Amino acid sequence: MLRCPICIPAPTSHKNTKYKLFAAFLRIAGRYTLRMQVYVELALAENFCMDFVLLFCAKLLCKNACGYRRIALSSALGACFAVLFPLMRLAGVWAVAVKVLSGLALAAACGRFSRFRQYAAFAAAFFALSFALGGAVFAIFSLAGWDVQAGQGYMISSVPVGIPLFLALMLAVACRAIALKIRKRKGGTMHCVLCLGDRQAETDGFFDSGNSVYFDGEPVTIVPAHVAAVLTDVSALSQSVKIHTVTGSSKIKIFTADKIVIYNGEKQHTIKYAKIGISPRPIVRAVLHPDLAADD
Repeated sequence: MLRCPICIPAPTSHKNTKYKLFAAFLRIAGRYTLRMQVYVELALAENFCMDFVLLFCAKLLCKNACGYRRIALSSALGACFAVLFPLMRLAGVWAVAVKVLSGLALAAACGRFSRFRQYAAFAAAFFALSFALGGAVFAIFSLAGWDVQAGQGYMISSVPVGIPLFLALMLAVACRAIALKIRKRKGGTMHCVLCLGDRQAETDGFFDSGNSVYFDGEPVTIVPAHVAAVLTDVSALSQSVKIHTVTGSSKIKIFTADKIVIYNGEKQHTIKYAKIGISPRPIVRAVLHPDLAADD
């Protein structure tokens, strides 16, 4: 499914005609001539939800640092394209080219990239998820006996797909956020040991669901400057990552520790090759990334 708009057939009512889009889908699959009536607001909502789910899943797979706003904006652009695409009446190579380019554009607009390979991985994940979801839709609809047709790059289904997936995704995100808050309250302060070469530094830390800092797709733990100074020469560090706080945006220096050992009561959890960021302001505890808690 290469950036496939999913068009929902409208009810048979002829009310509120000013909100309807009359689209002629000609020569579907090279055999049909089908004319259908679609509500613009429903088509936009369905395609927005579908794109949001695909982009969000690509973000998770690639551990991209893009936020919900960027995903929502890109999804809105994708929804607008999906509604307009059938009106272009493109076919064959041109239709495929336009759909591929639109998918690449969505990936570029959505993600945050410092290297081309990060963009390539994000775009590949987006297309792979689109293909997988398209195949799953056909399989489920076939088993359930629901009506679904495929034409020149779009799918026409009698049952909405994107909206239920979007609601399920939002429920999963909400549950994860609640679980992280509960874990944070239960865990409290933990003792952490950071190792780099033959050097070792100890500090207390806590998991913070507000820590959304990534570098090259890896979660970053923020530590006090005096802790980092025990492990490495801070002035010689060249790598940095941009962070966003309530006071504004800034760049912090980062390095890779050989490992972090987190002690939570009698439990011990080791993260190898952990990305460490140095706090630009005085803090007394390490701010552990929530992704590390999820692996515990």
